[in-house]
Amino acid sequence: MGKENSKRIQTSILNNAEKKVLMWLAGKQPAWMNSDIMTGIGVFGAVLYMLGGYLSNANLNYLWLASFGLVLHWYGDSLDGTLARVRHEERPVFGFFIDHTLDAVTTAMIFIGAGLSPIFRMDVALFALSGYLCLSVYTYILTILKGEFRLTYGGMGPTEFRLLLILLNIVYMYTPLQDIRIQVCGSSLNVFDIACAVVALLLFIVYIIQLAKDAPGFLAQDKEKGSRDA
Repeated sequence: MGKENSKRIQTSILNNAEKKVLMWLAGKQPAWMNSDIMTGIGVFGAVLYMLGGYLSNANLNYLWLASFGLVLHWYGDSLDGTLARVRHEERPVFGFFIDHTLDAVTTAMIFIGAGLSPIFRMDVALFALSGYLCLSVYTYILTILKGEFRLTYGGMGPTEFRLLLILLNIVYMYTPLQDIRIQVCGSSLNVFDIACAVVALLLFIVYIIQLAKDAPGFLAQDKEKGSRDA
């Protein structure tokens, strides 16, 4: 358990279409391309997103750089494992270790990049990051306890999340929504901050629902084990 060969639970909206695209892309990669390079591309994409978010304070067109960074992040992060499986070069221990260790870093970069941009306040972005990381930790716990690696919750996964951020970049650049501000508990928030806060709350709600759903089963396992050992 807790390795790359754990059962993968992926039920996102775009899952079927994405699998076909990833398999096609994996078959088109040159021989010198490997999973480690793909992982590096994903990290570089997260750096680009953070840089683009920061630079967009001076010129909103840099949000296109941020969006390109998210595409690169998807490309590297999604293809590294697919490429290894297609070529039968899986590394169940090291692959799991390096992939998901760096996932924590790149996820933090992306949320911090969102907070550095003019779209979101940093405190709101970090609130969303805390919800995302809670679900990530819960995913790793289930990987150990159930041998299941859940990649999606409520039909949403990392790919849908990236597309949502790209869409928000475009909406911010080309609509007047950025000028609408609302006072909430003495703080001035734009509609994007409010949307981000709602997403954060939904992440925590999903976390609590999953916790309530899985806890009785784990408790029952301990009771059953105790009965057998008695």
